[in-house]
This record gives sequence, C-alpha cells and structure tokens, in this order.
Amino acid sequence: MLIRGGENIYCLEVENALYAHPDVIDAALVGVPHRTLGEEPVAVVQLRPGSAATEEALRQVVRDRLAAFKVPVSVSFRHAPLPRSATGKVLKSELRAQLLQVIEKAPE
Repeated sequence: MLIRGGENIYCLEVENALYAHPDVIDAALVGVPHRTLGEEPVAVVQLRPGSAATEEALRQVVRDRLAAFKVPVSVSFRHAPLPRSATGKVLKSELRAQLLQVIEKAPE
C-alpha cells in the first residue's frame, strides 16, 4: 500500500486494473516520493512482444475502473520481466530504486 495525499492506494488493486489491458503481461505499482503528497503511484509494466499499448491507454484502463487518485502518474515500460525474488514476488524496492535513479538524472 502507498499513501498519496492521505488516501490509501492498494497496489494490488491498481495492478489488477492494469492486467485488464490485453497487452499487459506483468505489472507492479510503486510509490515515488512527492514533496506535498507524500508519494505518487508509478506503474511498471511489461507488455506482450509487438504490443502498441501507450502510457495513456494504460492510465485510461485504470481511470475507467478506479478512483482518479489511484491512477498512476506515469507508466514505465520494461522489455525484460520484472525482478522477482526466489518465491516469485516482485521486488518493488528494486523497481523503486531504479525509478528514483531515472528521476534524479532527469533534467528539471
């Protein structure tokens, strides 16, 4: 779970909404720090090979199913499978660290 501006966002709920898109084969939701809201939801997805799904299309899938505050602020696409532990659980701390590195390098 992550908290955005005092609202609880259950990651599994958003991930399940993303799986409703036929091109999504793997998905995870992680929180990245935000100055005033605490955290912002960012989706990390792996698409089927040859898929043409866009960030806006995936955000719209979530928007159609869930409250507006649960819609990811961005979607990061991965060609490789998401990192997993030996038990098969997505390593969200690793994904978060990778996203934060990208955010820190981005020009303002």
